[in-house]
Amino acid sequence: MLINPTMLEQLFCRKYSTDILKFVPKHKPALDRDVDVLKEFIQKSNKIAVLTGAGISTESGIPDYRSEEVGLYARTNHKPVQYMEFLKSAQVRRRYWARNYVGWYTFSQRQPNQVHYSIRNLEHVHNKVSSVITQNVDGLHFKAGSSNVIELHGTAFRVICLQCRAEYDRFYIQDNLRDMNPHMVEVINMIRPDGDVEIPQETVEGFQPPTCESCGGVLKPDIIFFGDNVPTARVEAVKDTVSHSDSLLVLGSSLTVFSSYRIVLQALEEDKNIAIVNIGATRADNAVKIKISARCGDILPKIC
Repeated sequence: MLINPTMLEQLFCRKYSTDILKFVPKHKPALDRDVDVLKEFIQKSNKIAVLTGAGISTESGIPDYRSEEVGLYARTNHKPVQYMEFLKSAQVRRRYWARNYVGWYTFSQRQPNQVHYSIRNLEHVHNKVSSVITQNVDGLHFKAGSSNVIELHGTAFRVICLQCRAEYDRFYIQDNLRDMNPHMVEVINMIRPDGDVEIPQETVEGFQPPTCESCGGVLKPDIIFFGDNVPTARVEAVKDTVSHSDSLLVLGSSLTVFSSYRIVLQALEEDKNIAIVNIGATRADNAVKIKISARCGDILPKIC
C-alpha cells in the first residue's frame, strides 16, 4: 500500500507553496490517467534509478535556467559563470564569490517539497528506489531524507581548493567571508540555481573572496560549472547505478545538458523501462514510451 507524507510534511508543504511556486512555469493540472500510468510504472518496477533536475527544485523556490518566463535566462541577460573564466580571472572569482555570499543565506535555507519527500518514501517505505541521481546542487534530497544520492553536478554545500584539494564546509566559508566583508549585506530574496545573485558592480569591487587556509589557493564551490566536466569516478558510479536498475524515472529535467541526457541514452541502450515527468519538452521525448507533461508536485505525491 502506498502512503501519504506525514501530517507535518503536508502542513509544511501547503504553507510553503504559496509564494514559492512563482518559479514554476505555466502548466496544466495532471490528468487522472497520467497518475495511473506513472503509478503502474512504479508498481511494476523493482529497482528504480531516479534522475532529478531543476524542475523539482523550482517547487522549493529555487529557479531553473531555461523555463519560459520564470527561468533565469528568461528573467535576465546574465549567464552563469564559465569554468575557464573562473580559473583565469581574479575579477570573475571576486564577482562570483560576492554574489554567492549575498545569496547563500536564502539559498541554503530552502527546504524540500512534496516531490523530495515522495522520492524519499519510494526509497525507504516502498523499497522501489535504488538511487537518486540529481543534477541539482541544493542538497534538498538529503534534507528530505534520501540516502543513496549521487550529486551529478556536485554540491553548493562544499567548497574545494583547486590547488591542494582541501575541502571546507560552505557555512564555515560564509562565516569567514562575513568577517572579511563586514560592509556586505547577506540576505537577498532573488537567487539562482547555484545560489548566485545579481548585485551592483560597485559592491563587487570592494569584496574580499576566500582563499585556502592550507595553501592560499583558489577556492571554488564543489559545483560543475558550465564548461567543466563531471569527474570520471562520478560518471562511472552513475553508469553502474543505471545498469543495476530495471527502470529509470526522470523528474523535472529537460535533459538539455549532455551529462543527464547520456543517462537516458544508456537506459535506452540497456532496454530499461523509462518514464519522464516534466512540464516542458525534453530531449528524449521521442525516444521513450512514457512522457507525462505535468508538474512533478502535482502527480508524484498522489502516488507515494
